[in-house]
Amino acid sequence: MSLLVVGSVAFDAVETPFGKCEKMLGGSASHFSISASYFTDVRVVGVVGGDFGDDDAIVFATHAIDTTDLEKIPDGKTFRWFGRYDYDLNVAHTLDTQLNVFADFKPKLSDRSKQSRLVFLGNIQPDLQREVREQVPNAELVALDTMNLWIENTRESLLRTIKGVGVVIINDAEARQLTEIPNLIKAARTILSWGPKALIVKRGEYGAALFTSDSYFAIPAYPLESVFDPTGAGDTFAGGFMGYLSSQEKLDEAAMRRAMIFGSVMASFNVEEFGTARVRRLTHAEINERFSAFKRMTHFDEIPFERVAQAVK
Repeated sequence: MSLLVVGSVAFDAVETPFGKCEKMLGGSASHFSISASYFTDVRVVGVVGGDFGDDDAIVFATHAIDTTDLEKIPDGKTFRWFGRYDYDLNVAHTLDTQLNVFADFKPKLSDRSKQSRLVFLGNIQPDLQREVREQVPNAELVALDTMNLWIENTRESLLRTIKGVGVVIINDAEARQLTEIPNLIKAARTILSWGPKALIVKRGEYGAALFTSDSYFAIPAYPLESVFDPTGAGDTFAGGFMGYLSSQEKLDEAAMRRAMIFGSVMASFNVEEFGTARVRRLTHAEINERFSAFKRMTHFDEIPFERVAQAVK
């Protein structure tokens, strides 16, 4: 079992209608790796500045996340993101972005990282994603995330990168923007025609959907009475998804469907508190309990059509 993630490690400052946090651990690699660590061994490739202290690093250590390839630049500052959410928590408003050391980030993979079985290319510049992909030619499964910035400004590079991965994980707005097709089903077919074997579309409070060339699988979001901070929910979902797959010998569609549930389970915990706070202190019992709740929530008994017709009469 081995899973590699390449992405950002950051400090976030977030304000929602329910509270405010001036500084918290964030970034795609952070949310992803903490989530995935409950299922498998995880290695992180990223960069931080000298302001990334022992109290920050211990979060990775306590989850046995390998940070050998997490580069530290002592005289630099860690990537910072400042954001706000209004009552529509599906929309993040960026107030400020300070790339700092992340501006010149060049992923450096150790020999051990190059041998990873599964790889997740977090939301970074497509050229860098492709460079990493080329360094892990023997990976059994590579997944990719992206965002509207790269779709708008580096579309051709992103398309070349997508052709080299097995799974694309994006939200519904990004799928439509990427293909310039408003219908999500048609957009999904177009993305799959570019090479990936599977597409996962994250739909926030409405759940997620898995598309393959010959099947469709959709799940709802876990019903929560309190959603506090959605920052990092997508990466936490991806961490649960890829982490579970890494723990399985066979990476077939049945495994992907189960992984979808675990991804949604992890994301549902993420939004309950600021940043990574809730996911960091999870127990396996809590994860399994919510997985079982998902199973009960989506289960129904098959009733032959004849019996349905009789009931209608």
